[in-house]
Amino acid sequence: MGKEQLANKIISIDEAKAIVESVVTALSTEKLPPHLAIGRNLSSEVIATVFIPPFNRSAMDGFACRLEDLSEPLKVLGTIAAGESSNITLNKGECLRIMTGAPVPKGADTVIMVEHSESIDENTIRFTKDKTKSNISPKGNDLKPGDVLLKAGSIIKSPQIALLASSGISEVNVYQQAKVGIISSGSELVEPGNALQEGQIYNSNGHQLTSRLNELGIVANNYGVSVDDYDLLKTNISEAITANDLLLITGGVSVGDYDYIPAIVEELGFDIHFSKLHAKPGKHTLFASKENKVILGLPGNPVSTLIQFEECGQWILKAFAGSTHQALRIKSQMACDYSRKKSDRYELLPVIINEEGQVKTIEYHGSAHMQAITEANALLEIPININSLKKGESVYVRPF
Repeated sequence: MGKEQLANKIISIDEAKAIVESVVTALSTEKLPPHLAIGRNLSSEVIATVFIPPFNRSAMDGFACRLEDLSEPLKVLGTIAAGESSNITLNKGECLRIMTGAPVPKGADTVIMVEHSESIDENTIRFTKDKTKSNISPKGNDLKPGDVLLKAGSIIKSPQIALLASSGISEVNVYQQAKVGIISSGSELVEPGNALQEGQIYNSNGHQLTSRLNELGIVANNYGVSVDDYDLLKTNISEAITANDLLLITGGVSVGDYDYIPAIVEELGFDIHFSKLHAKPGKHTLFASKENKVILGLPGNPVSTLIQFEECGQWILKAFAGSTHQALRIKSQMACDYSRKKSDRYELLPVIINEEGQVKTIEYHGSAHMQAITEANALLEIPININSLKKGESVYVRPF
């Protein structure tokens, strides 16, 4: 598809998502200790091999006894601490002091809480309530051998690591982490720390994307700024995509005289699947692939870059990880009226969710206004053909 055709083709966000998920396939798998797999997706389900709890476990500090004996004084035979066990079998009128997490002794079917008892003498107690729960977590109450511990596709986070550790699992099968490269294109860009000349601006996109990927647990390869020189850009892109699974390029994807990226990507043998979205910001977003190598060309304005990375970039990363990406959306209400001049594109607008849980608009000058993103805590979804929103109207927002 030529540059002119690309400029005239525009698709919806939903169409773009479907294309990405049909093109990108999961990376190879590897086996890792859970603590090294943080943020990864499981490539196969994990099956429990032990009972959780592994024994009838006391849920309270108290006294293990028989429910039928609670109307009479109970003789205390000893103590079971967590990590210990007892070979005593309780008979009528007997109990054992027990700590939370300790195995319940044979013969006991109830643990009465310490605060529901009183001492009669050094070795005798009395239950002081009319009734009680068993306060025992039965063996295998949470999981039994053969149960699915974690489903394939599950993301490994701290709770999953705790569950795996409690089950004695020392290795899991996960998808390999995508290697991601970043090129910031534009002769006007200068790295922070250098003096600006007339017409130059600082490169924020490379640092923004690098830090966002770090937040996702991915160490990005940031190749810095590449000036608007066709041959140099082609060389830099070719080398970067060879070393990575996904290459993020900011700038140069529109239809200006120096927007070389679409032509270079095609010349390198990539299929361009889309280059224009019914989206605001981020209309000029390019997605191309060659085998399972992927190039995502993002707009140069930093708000557009961030928002379309959160859309398209997340779809790609999830597909590499054998999963799909669904942005967190919550239903809320407008705290004020809002209107826009054009409604021909689906928009993600930086907003604030206030203390009442309602959506408040903020001063926003467009896709180059980075200050707005730092003040916002959510993105408001505004569908195509919606010009205005009224105070109290139901809307969907994406917290971040």
